[in-house]
Amino acid sequence: MAITSNLLLTDLASKAKHVPSNYVRPISDRPNLAALDTSAAHSIPLIDLEDLRGPNHSKVIQQIGQACQLDGFFQVKNHGIAEEVVETMLSIAKEFFQMPEDERLKIYSNDPTKTTRLSTSFNVNTEKVSNWRDFLRLHCHPLQDYVNEWPSNPPSFREDVAKYCTSVRGLVLRLLGAISESLGLKSETIENSLGKHGQHMALNYYPPCPEPELTYGLPGHTDPNLITVLLQDQVPGLQVLRNGKWVPVTPIPNTFIVNIGDQMQVISNDRYKSVLHRAVVNSSMERLSVPTFYCPSLDAIMEPAKDLVNEQNPAVYRSFTYADYYQKFWDRGLNTECCLDLFKTDHHLIN
Repeated sequence: MAITSNLLLTDLASKAKHVPSNYVRPISDRPNLAALDTSAAHSIPLIDLEDLRGPNHSKVIQQIGQACQLDGFFQVKNHGIAEEVVETMLSIAKEFFQMPEDERLKIYSNDPTKTTRLSTSFNVNTEKVSNWRDFLRLHCHPLQDYVNEWPSNPPSFREDVAKYCTSVRGLVLRLLGAISESLGLKSETIENSLGKHGQHMALNYYPPCPEPELTYGLPGHTDPNLITVLLQDQVPGLQVLRNGKWVPVTPIPNTFIVNIGDQMQVISNDRYKSVLHRAVVNSSMERLSVPTFYCPSLDAIMEPAKDLVNEQNPAVYRSFTYADYYQKFWDRGLNTECCLDLFKTDHHLIN
């Protein structure tokens, strides 16, 4: 079967004067870009990780715990990843999406089980309204299992992205230790609950949109994984739900945005929250973002940490495999009904 160019958004977006009907959201489900909470007091916390190994260790742990509990999102600086690695990642992502479409389409697939694939929207097989993005999805841990199926164009892609993946994994493991400590657990507790671990990433490309008020880059959703580390360029687009209002997150150079995923909410027995967030688009500038999704391995058993469960705090969730969770998340698609509700214990469903 010949692949036609309408499989991707990029070329369509460059010619469109109006948003095609299959991208237009119902009136009740549009971004309402005028009704945002833009007050500085409600921006997400910025945490300096420099003292994580210093005398102010406990203060940083406290800040991380507070951000996980109150916001579900925080930004980090002095994170230990070289600026050159970060800039190269953004540069190679941009270069990939600027390649001729026939070159990119060599790895196109709408099969979500493929570990390396280019696609568009979120799940073209199940959704009624498309999202204004193209994306390249890559699995990246263990690195040697996947790197040879990644794109070989641009020529330095595999080398540059591998270096970035490895650096981010190191940051994630430091963060998991800190989050464990913030819950009063041993620093290795969360890391040890993930089986063999999983890591994948997306290179998201959001072209300029002629009518950004009619559609989304990605609608409101929580992340099904454990923790997400987001790299973005300097074009705003990420918004986080806080106290019932959408808060735009202003990009800060050489920082990462970290958010708690559904599995962290499970492990913390609901002390830490996986929060709704979305990506909006604009009419004048393309936007690039690179989220790294750190996950349990598919066979890992997910449940609240045993030290956080007692008579006063019964388990909110039953035990389940991450594979079971991820399948249900994917089948449901992006929506505001949290998939976590399907895994609550009978007691918490009644209450």
